[in-house]
Amino acid sequence: MAAERATRQRIEARLDELVAENRFTIAVVFPLVGAALLLASAAGLVGPPLRYNPYLILIGTAVMRLPLVAGLAPLFDRRAAVATGLLVAYSFGIELIGVLTGWPYGDFSYTIELGPMLFGAVPLGLPVFFLPLVFNSYLLCQLVLGELARRRAVRLVAVICTVLLVDVVLDPGTVAIGFWSYSGGVFYGVPVSNYLGWVLSATVTVFLLDYGFDRARLMDRLENCEFMLDDLVSFVVLWGSINAVFGNWVPVGVALVLAGGLVKTDRFDVAGLGGGEPGSTEG
Repeated sequence: MAAERATRQRIEARLDELVAENRFTIAVVFPLVGAALLLASAAGLVGPPLRYNPYLILIGTAVMRLPLVAGLAPLFDRRAAVATGLLVAYSFGIELIGVLTGWPYGDFSYTIELGPMLFGAVPLGLPVFFLPLVFNSYLLCQLVLGELARRRAVRLVAVICTVLLVDVVLDPGTVAIGFWSYSGGVFYGVPVSNYLGWVLSATVTVFLLDYGFDRARLMDRLENCEFMLDDLVSFVVLWGSINAVFGNWVPVGVALVLAGGLVKTDRFDVAGLGGGEPGSTEG
């Protein structure tokens, strides 16, 4: 048991070093390159194998998720694994129901394949896309609210609002870029029901993450791990730039609001993204 613990600690430390030494590349370069390739794909400027290559999308997304994975890794125990497993199962279940019935997100379908598809309907890589959206919202609220986040009611409302802000940026961008489409919608082609669906998903997330993670340990790691929210930086850079190119100015404005939350917590310091000591709060 001691040997296994030591091995795990060495792996976690190495992952911390890897992310800390490559923060700018992961959090800024990857999303900018990804945005350029997606925009070129949408405009028909590139063909196979680069155009909407699902494996490039998955690999690029996985790289941008590394800061979140490294940040959470030391906190993972049996309860965290159970909570995350349930959240993965929920993401597949709610997405399948959504694609097949139109509830709760509205009538939509994938217009490109984001890698292998489960039952030909939902990407097998869905957790890589879904989980960080809700995890990052949960973490940002904990950091911004501080002691206020001890109250579940406050935490729940804040996370719901943040997840909605995230999706206000995400869905118009993904519709514009051609990832999926809705049968109709009043907000850049996205129906209001989609956002009501995210209220449900955010609520499920809060209860599962509250169960899975000890708040004291989570806050300690969050406050002392400088890169833990870099995945949200990547999100703002990627989807903020894509929405800007398509003239989706409301989503761009909301992306700037999210960036403001990161600035408030000293997590959107481009100079600091150049690297630093793993686990340090200094850029």
